[in-house]
Amino acid sequence: SRQMSFLAFRYEKGTLKVLDQLQLPLKTVYEPVNTVQDGWNVIRQMKVRGAPAIAIVGALSVAVELQRREFSTSEAVSEFVRTSFDHLRTSRPTAVNLFNAASHFTAKAVSAAADHPDDAQRVEAIVIEGIEDMVAKDIRDNKAIGTHGASAILASGSVSTRILTHCNTGSLATAGFGTALGVIRTLHEKKSLEHAYCTETRPYNQGARLTAYELVQDDIPATLVADSMVSALLQSKSISAVVVGADRIAANGDTANKIGTYQLAIAARYHNVPFYIAAPSTSVDLNLTSGAEIPIEERPSEELLSIGGVRVAAPGIQCWNPAFDVTPAQLITGGIITEHGVFQPAQLAEKLVEKNSP
Repeated sequence: SRQMSFLAFRYEKGTLKVLDQLQLPLKTVYEPVNTVQDGWNVIRQMKVRGAPAIAIVGALSVAVELQRREFSTSEAVSEFVRTSFDHLRTSRPTAVNLFNAASHFTAKAVSAAADHPDDAQRVEAIVIEGIEDMVAKDIRDNKAIGTHGASAILASGSVSTRILTHCNTGSLATAGFGTALGVIRTLHEKKSLEHAYCTETRPYNQGARLTAYELVQDDIPATLVADSMVSALLQSKSISAVVVGADRIAANGDTANKIGTYQLAIAARYHNVPFYIAAPSTSVDLNLTSGAEIPIEERPSEELLSIGGVRVAAPGIQCWNPAFDVTPAQLITGGIITEHGVFQPAQLAEKLVEKNSP
């Protein structure tokens, strides 16, 4: 598949390389990640981004360093896994997928060490195998999200759709295929996509640099618009649906996603265009009752004041640069598309608990 030409990372046992997305679309440069600190750095600097990809790259950095070190005891392996994930948690605060992976693999290492107290290599192998399984599972989940999302959008009676998306939720944000962009890919495969529209996504231009790149590579008919054009677009271009990703979804359905998502949801509501969130269940944080509790990362001013290292703002101006905003559940009018199906925000927590109970 042509999508393989822009994988967010390349992993073979013992080696991990991450695509430096800051250099896209002009240069394709893969950077080696040999240690947990390297993993922390590429996440923090946004060389890799997108909630699923952040979690997978963080975990794979642990797997790679595990394979490069020698451990004399099972407990030493377990302790390394715990301290590594504790460090990775400090890289970026908003996307919950990394935090879920950290809790899961820390517990897995403790349990493996208890089961195999005298076999450090076995404990290491159990953790590494679990981490490697994340890659295939993410792609499976994304294909399911694409199928469920396309079906929901087509169920409204549209034969040929026009979809608006925001930020980048494709192969570059995941292990492959993508979430919201996966829905667009599935509609295209079904010959049910007339046109995709992507926002520029200021201040970091993930839409212009990354989503536009993926759409062009896949020969999907697509048009780029500035963030400030979306209301005019919704008013004039008969958009079938807005589909975006998520970094963290609270138990009530409130959703943190890339800055600019909230205003898109408001505009969609006014124009009666269904608004969907597409995200794996690993992006849901049932510990938070509402979006008010989601920590919102603020990025350096430089990212807003400059583009590609070139200053675009007047010297001396102050800057506020939150990386995410929270869209209230009542604006998510289409539903939340997960690998398990499409749910109304109010049903989400109950449905996921049902799916995950034995």
